[in-house]
Amino acid sequence: MAGRRVLITGVSRFLGLRLAKRLEQDDEVELVVGVDLEEPPLPIKKLDFVRVDIRNPLIARVLETTKVDTLVHTNIFSSPGRLGGRSQMKENNVIGTMQLLAAAQRAERLERVVMKSSTAVYGSGAGEPSLLPEDHASRQVELSGYGKDCAEAEQYARDYGRRRPEVDLVILRTQNVVGPTVSTSMTDYLSLPMMPTALGFDPRLQFLHEQDAVEALYTALKSESTGIYNIAGDGVVYLSQAIRMLGKVEVPILLPAAQTAASLLRRFGVIDFPTDQLKLMLFGRIVDTRRVKERLGFTPRYSTTETLTDFRDHRGRDELPEPNLRPTWERELFEYLRQRNEQRQTV
Repeated sequence: MAGRRVLITGVSRFLGLRLAKRLEQDDEVELVVGVDLEEPPLPIKKLDFVRVDIRNPLIARVLETTKVDTLVHTNIFSSPGRLGGRSQMKENNVIGTMQLLAAAQRAERLERVVMKSSTAVYGSGAGEPSLLPEDHASRQVELSGYGKDCAEAEQYARDYGRRRPEVDLVILRTQNVVGPTVSTSMTDYLSLPMMPTALGFDPRLQFLHEQDAVEALYTALKSESTGIYNIAGDGVVYLSQAIRMLGKVEVPILLPAAQTAASLLRRFGVIDFPTDQLKLMLFGRIVDTRRVKERLGFTPRYSTTETLTDFRDHRGRDELPEPNLRPTWERELFEYLRQRNEQRQTV
């Protein structure tokens, strides 16, 4: 493990940035190579930043010249508005992953590949099991948008694993990431003062705390286990319970008008919630996390309820997180992300 060299895609984004800061403190990591189109906003020791698009064939040259032995792919987006539209999002998620893994195919020094995916690959529906294991994604299901992107990206990863069986491959299917500093479509929705819901539907939801999302990537990078794993906080909450916990007002909407309402919220920039994920707010989605605990040895620190509580108590507050709960670099990152969110809201 000594002298490990790690390449992280999306290093200027939330998960990639925090993972790079996490590796900064790891004496077994010699070098972190960060790939993105924007430079990271915080200084990171051991980091060599390379400004390159993963869709560009030049990514193969980066893998070759940096001599990395571990690849962590976090650059998969769920919100089309942040990339300029659905077509750009698909280009990044699917074509970008394809080009990256094609480049990795020729990287002889690679020993381990970790890819962030999403539980969106399971879809959502009225007839789904109450607890979804990893093998459930192998069934035929109609997907669109973000869920389809993740399923196609996973297929490229599995094809790569078959072509390079000597390389350890780990795919992490994360639930919706929520926390004080991360900005996602789900956190945008939970931040609304009045939360629209579909009349007659009260889905069961499961969340993953932002710190646990980073720690899951770190554990997958350090472990010797391989495979596909669901990552989510323990326990579930009903949407109605979440709304009461957050102290928000529920606004029930008739189902035929729900998609129209979601489209209007996106159009006016209130929330970047993809309409293809609307079924999640109707039927919910709960995944089985026993495999990741038993094989990868990862147990989230925050339960689903505790994740919501931390989101409620620290989201948008002026003070920094308590020093005894989060290290200095996380407090610096918290302050940066809070300021960035405030700037986004004033634009």
